[in-house]
Amino acid sequence: MVPFAGYSMPVLYKDQSQVESHNWTRSKCGIFDVSHMLQSHITGTDSLKFLNKVTPTDFQNLPNNSNSLTVLLNEEGGVVDDSIITKEDADGKKFYVVTNAGCIDQDTQFIRNELSENFKNSDVNWDVVTDKSLFAIQGPLSQTVLGKYVDIELLKNLYFGQRTKNVVVPSVPGLTLDIARSGYTGEDGFEISIPTKFYESFVQKLLENDECKMIGLAARDSLRLEAGMCLYGHELNQTVTPVEASLSWLISKSRRTESSFNGSTKILDQLKNKTHTKLRTGFKFLGKGPAAREETPIFKDLEGTEQVGIVTSGSPSPSLNNINIGQVYLNKPYNKAGTKLFVSVGKKGKKYPIEIVKLPFVESKYYKK
Repeated sequence: MVPFAGYSMPVLYKDQSQVESHNWTRSKCGIFDVSHMLQSHITGTDSLKFLNKVTPTDFQNLPNNSNSLTVLLNEEGGVVDDSIITKEDADGKKFYVVTNAGCIDQDTQFIRNELSENFKNSDVNWDVVTDKSLFAIQGPLSQTVLGKYVDIELLKNLYFGQRTKNVVVPSVPGLTLDIARSGYTGEDGFEISIPTKFYESFVQKLLENDECKMIGLAARDSLRLEAGMCLYGHELNQTVTPVEASLSWLISKSRRTESSFNGSTKILDQLKNKTHTKLRTGFKFLGKGPAAREETPIFKDLEGTEQVGIVTSGSPSPSLNNINIGQVYLNKPYNKAGTKLFVSVGKKGKKYPIEIVKLPFVESKYYKK
């Protein structure tokens, strides 16, 4: 167990290594306790106006009961947090929001400041969900397992990026689930909001299936790394824009014509004129060596004459024969796939050759139409 965002979280579960947990999720069904993440609602007739200011995403045209990854932006275009936001009302008056546990304090301050300074006389409210927990079930057998407890036909018609509420669990009187088809592993799977009073007993029911195991933080990190996903505090922070983070796809086309969201002047200039000087991308080792962890410097040559980037996350990849992989911010033009560079690892700064590669490292297996 380790402290994480004010919680005590399991790095590993009993009788399974990080690699075993990782491979189990890729091949079967892993359950992740993510109750530490913050669930909340944004409601009111001005909800869309609020989201249009603090995110670059077009939620007005998002289909009802669908969600989108997005980013909360400060006035300089830096990322306050990344978030999954679901449209729960066809008129755009209610949204369900999931944000990171490690950002609860800064998210709370950011949202409250935005509401008090820019929406003081508007009809928009932010309310934290206090009576529900959250867990994820991920892997190719997720639908099969969950389908033993809820309507399997409903799951078959729930696609990646969609969410459905009040799903009845016939075997547990009084229990309904809010189920989103999404996750943080690159695998098919679900994120489930459940009344806290049912949480532990229902997860225990799932674990009665031989296909299911609890998965800890160590494997969660290597899974998301292979999937090319960002971790706040590593790939994302308040000085990095979504363009620099290679998240330009979060900026909806309909939001690119005018400066209307926080930091939009800077961000739209980066999109149009390529004024950013660095980009997030991936790398892999070209031989053996120790993993290049966060803040490992990257140089353009073996002699280390010029530092051109810095590692944000790195580890061996269980899905790729344990070769060392990672994510990095690189100065342009060194971010181009196929570029050969060197990481300087350890106190002695020994150099190891790497190759820049596109993200993700493993193919996503999302359940889509």
